[in-house]
Amino acid sequence: MSEPRAAHGLILGKFMPLTLGHCYLIETGLRAVDQLTVLVCTLKREPIDGQLRYAWVRDAFPTARVVHVTDEVPSYPHEHPDFWPIWRELIGRYAPPVDVVFTSEQYGDRLASELGARHVLVDLERRTVTISASLVRANPRAYWQYIPERVQPYFAAVLQQQELK
Repeated sequence: MSEPRAAHGLILGKFMPLTLGHCYLIETGLRAVDQLTVLVCTLKREPIDGQLRYAWVRDAFPTARVVHVTDEVPSYPHEHPDFWPIWRELIGRYAPPVDVVFTSEQYGDRLASELGARHVLVDLERRTVTISASLVRANPRAYWQYIPERVQPYFAAVLQQQELK
C-alpha cells in the first residue's frame, strides 16, 4: 500500500548547478504532493549566480512553487550554533506549512523533524542518477550528459573561457 498523497512538500537546495539528479528529486516530489515548494537558496559568494540558478529551476518546473531565497544564512550546522532555529524561521517565511520534505541527503531526517514533517529520502546513494553538482562544477565536460539542456549554455561558455586561457 502506498503512502497517502501529502498536501505540501518542500525541497531546498543550492542547485549549483541544476543537474538531472536535482530534476529527478523534484519530479519525485511533484508526483507525491498536491503542492511542492522548491527553495533555491543562494549566497552572494557562490560561484554560479543565484538569479541564474533560480531561473533554471523555475523554468524547468513551472508546476512547482519555486522561490529564490537570498538570505545570507549559514549553510551547515557547524557554521552557527542557532543553525536549526535560523532555518526553521527562514522556511516558515518562504514556504507554507510542510507535510513532507524530499532530500537526497542525510540532513533530511533532522530537517523534517525540525519542521514537524515526514522525510522522503530519494536516491541517497545516487544509483538512479549518478551525479552530484560538485562533480559537474569540477569537470562539466566529463559529466555533460547529467546537465539539463537549459543549463548547458552556461557550461559551454565556461568551457570556452577555459580554452581561451
